[in-house]
Amino acid sequence: MARPVIGIIGNFHLINDQYPAHTVGAMDCCAVSDVAKCTPLAIPANPNFVNYQDLLEICDGFLFTGGRPNVHPEEYGEEETEAHGAFDRNRDAVTLPLIRAAVERGLPILGVCRGFQEVNVAMGGSLYPEIRDLPGRMNHRMPPDGTLEEKFAPRHVVRFTQGGPFQRLYNSAEVTTNSLHGQGLKTLGRDVVVDGWAPDDTPEAIYIKGARGFTLSVQWHPEYRATEDPVSRPLYEAFGRAAHAWQADGKPMPVADVA
Repeated sequence: MARPVIGIIGNFHLINDQYPAHTVGAMDCCAVSDVAKCTPLAIPANPNFVNYQDLLEICDGFLFTGGRPNVHPEEYGEEETEAHGAFDRNRDAVTLPLIRAAVERGLPILGVCRGFQEVNVAMGGSLYPEIRDLPGRMNHRMPPDGTLEEKFAPRHVVRFTQGGPFQRLYNSAEVTTNSLHGQGLKTLGRDVVVDGWAPDDTPEAIYIKGARGFTLSVQWHPEYRATEDPVSRPLYEAFGRAAHAWQADGKPMPVADVA
């Protein structure tokens, strides 16, 4: 039997500042293929090329990746400011309805960094434009300089709710993660539950209460060294189990049965 297909949301780039391209990270593909044991499928996040109804029929799950552009604040009822940074309205137009439809249908979804934020916005929540400007908050952005290893190095602990899905997944009350984000959750979307926090109480792990399928999302970047990292690997393995279950009989596997 062919492996389940995971749609990986791509990002728009100009190669050499000239050639337009929609790309997905090699690390994301590796995590999906080698850890989740699924087939990665790059999705150009532009409604001129794809529509979410078709994607629901093609894929057995979706990985909502990180990316430099942020969700546009109009998507959660706020005005654009300089602090909100760059945007990709085409990606917003694809991912937000896709998340809502996938959750309703029960397809597995995994949100990472921007994808974590997209899940909250898709469910009606909002975002802070710059976490480090809030009183008592840490700077969660990646170091501006250094090697890839230095940028993705462990930065802080994430503590979990006792008995929650992340604590069960890791069999631990806390893990240590990297940190490469500027924005963060402000108000929570419908049925979005925060299940993990950074030391400054910034939400770092969420799921959707009552969802029929797998809905874990994280603010950190677990795709980095996913095949060997003890924090990354269990997350993608659980995501893969949910995708394999969906492919096998078209039935959702809720988080409670996976983690």
